[in-house]
Amino acid sequence: MNKKIGFIGCGKMASAIIQGVLTSTNKEHLTLKGSEVNPEVAEAAQKRLGITVLSDNKALAIDSDIIFIATKPNFVKEVLEEIKDELTDEKLIVSIAAGVSTQKITDIIGPHRIIRVMPNTPALVKEGMSGVCKGEFATEEDIQFVINLLTGIGKCIEVEESQIDIVTAISGSGPAFFYKVIEDMARAGEKLGLAYDKSLLLATQTAIGSAKMIFNRGETPVQTLIDNVATKGGCTFVGISVMNDEHSDKLFYDVIEKTTVKANELGK
Repeated sequence: MNKKIGFIGCGKMASAIIQGVLTSTNKEHLTLKGSEVNPEVAEAAQKRLGITVLSDNKALAIDSDIIFIATKPNFVKEVLEEIKDELTDEKLIVSIAAGVSTQKITDIIGPHRIIRVMPNTPALVKEGMSGVCKGEFATEEDIQFVINLLTGIGKCIEVEESQIDIVTAISGSGPAFFYKVIEDMARAGEKLGLAYDKSLLLATQTAIGSAKMIFNRGETPVQTLIDNVATKGGCTFVGISVMNDEHSDKLFYDVIEKTTVKANELGK
């Protein structure tokens, strides 16, 4: 069936999904539009994304079968109040606003079908990672449609809503954490005498290859992959020992835990 998908808000995350869908194999029978209340912002987004971008949220809601709420969390209530009279039982609401629960959305718009999504920006290169959960009135068909849409731009898992803030911390915020690790490794190489661009290439390609090794490991535990490289007494073993001595596990636990807490606070 042909589906009209509208994005209220065309910022970085929405743009990543839009551009990913436009270049995916799942785009057939899909019509994408956006809205930005500022006419100048709407015009700029239309040029950037190559889709129609309105400056009227109500008009977008009326003309859409699936409505993505892609504003900053603190604007969600205002947007929902604006469009709630235009919502019918046939329309599906998909929120990508971090920290905003499906119950909070239901409290504003009533008993509508709602799917909550936590995507990430690597959708731009079709390597996105999304977590999705159902609201009380959403159907299995609803969540399967959203999963299929997001699978076209990467991978997608269904989780309980109580777990969605953890998803936000690991995959939503995660790209920035991996960029930081890769940058730190590259800068270390630079300080030790290797040109930055070469160090950055080494760190980046190694990250890509290592991730693929994990995906292809079958039943092999990740720890076994580590042990296969970190031969006892070798140089890698020394590096792993430094990471253990510096408690890298605690560092990353703290990073994910504090990010999870912040994601939860955003919706309050």
